[in-house]
Order: sequence, then C-alpha cells, then structure tokens
Amino acid sequence: MTEKKALNVLGSELQLCCSDPLTGFMRDGFCNTNHLDIGTHVVCAVVTEAFLTFTRSRGNDLSTPIPEYGFPGLKPGDGWCLCALRWKEAYEAGVAPPVKLHATHEKVLDYIPLDVLKTHSLD
Repeated sequence: MTEKKALNVLGSELQLCCSDPLTGFMRDGFCNTNHLDIGTHVVCAVVTEAFLTFTRSRGNDLSTPIPEYGFPGLKPGDGWCLCALRWKEAYEAGVAPPVKLHATHEKVLDYIPLDVLKTHSLD
C-alpha cells in the first residue's frame, strides 16, 4: 500500500516551502498537517516586515530567535508555513504576506477561498 501524497491548493503534489529556515509543522520543509496540528500550518508564505510586525502585535513573535527550540527567528523574505487563520487575519488587516500556491496545502481551502490566495500568489 502506498502512502497518499499531500496535495497543494492547485490539486498537484505539495512542493517544498522552505528548508532554510526549516519550516512546517513537522519541520520537514513542507506545509503538511495532521490531527496534532491545531494551528493548521498550511500556508506557505514569504514573510514581510509588515506581516512580522502584525503577528507580533497579535502575540506571536516570529522574529525573535528561540535557540532552545531550534527556531532562528524570521526575517523578511523567509519562507514559512503559517497558520491558515493567522494568514486570513493578516489578509483582513491588509498585511497578508505573499504565498507559494504549489507549496500551500489543500487543507487551507477549508478556511480561505482559492481566489483570495491567488491574489497573493508568487507562483
């Protein structure tokens, strides 16, 4: 029995989001998800200063390194698997970072319409 490949929002095989820094709920570079991923980290985004400032103001500082967890801290231009609802919140606030559709998991479509994601696509 072969394992089912994860799909992206375009219906093809999920592509790597970022390996430096290593992202993803499973820290494998992919925006995969499973039942343990309460935040649904499925949006492959390229973070911007505006987004980093926004998410910090919401209590999630992604800029500050946390060495004990192997987290280097993000800087503008880094790829990162974001929580679907945080990306949506940033979108509604006008600061959503651009996304890589080929590396964004199809699960995000439970939260955000594809046409909205396409308006922020880097693909």
